[in-house]
Amino acid sequence: MSPAPQETKPAKSPTPPPAEEAKPSKKEKPSKGASKEAKGKEGKDGKEAKGGKGKGGPAKAAPVSDNPNFRYIVRVSNTDLDGRRPTALAIAGVRGVGHRIAGVVCRLAQVNPKEMIGNLTEPTVERIETSLGQLATQLPPWMINHPKETVTGQPLHFFGPDLETSRRDDINWMRMIRSYRGVRHERGQKVRGQRTRSNGRTGMAAGVIKKTAREAQAESKAKAEPAAAPAAAAAPAKKE
Repeated sequence: MSPAPQETKPAKSPTPPPAEEAKPSKKEKPSKGASKEAKGKEGKDGKEAKGGKGKGGPAKAAPVSDNPNFRYIVRVSNTDLDGRRPTALAIAGVRGVGHRIAGVVCRLAQVNPKEMIGNLTEPTVERIETSLGQLATQLPPWMINHPKETVTGQPLHFFGPDLETSRRDDINWMRMIRSYRGVRHERGQKVRGQRTRSNGRTGMAAGVIKKTAREAQAESKAKAEPAAAPAAAAAPAKKE
């Protein structure tokens, strides 16, 4: 028997591919050199807009008072202070007076610490100097720089030129009694127990170079060998 004829399927017509959607064109990237120049210009423009160089802008001008009796220089404890600064900050410019003690002095003298010291009258400045002289009796011992004087045993607080004079006298006294601290001061060494192996070294030679030390050792050996040779030749030979 002949095989049955197979049914032929109609060929599918090829479908055209879908049209590709138009992609947005990428923006062209500027070159590195051009981007740096643009950033530099932007930075300069920003600084110019702020009105000065750096982060803080232009330096602020010092305030000027309308007081006709204003003094630009005020002398306290043999120290010239800027009259345009607040009283608390100006007093801290005296040697031996810190910010905390300056605030205490303003309270004792009944002065506004934020007032410019150039606006203060002469009696008020004298009251500040009087308060500085009474610090040893008004403050606790841990706030003054001489809780117990060596000679008198009284608490004192030195400031201004007296501070340097008292410091020099203390060092001379320790050197005179030959204490450990005095000897260290005299030799220019560390006084308060710091290490001196790698820091604070004094003297002409801080270290020895190995090459120089080896050369010196070789020269000493070369000089010692010729001197030992004639001594060995002069010795009599032992009989067997």
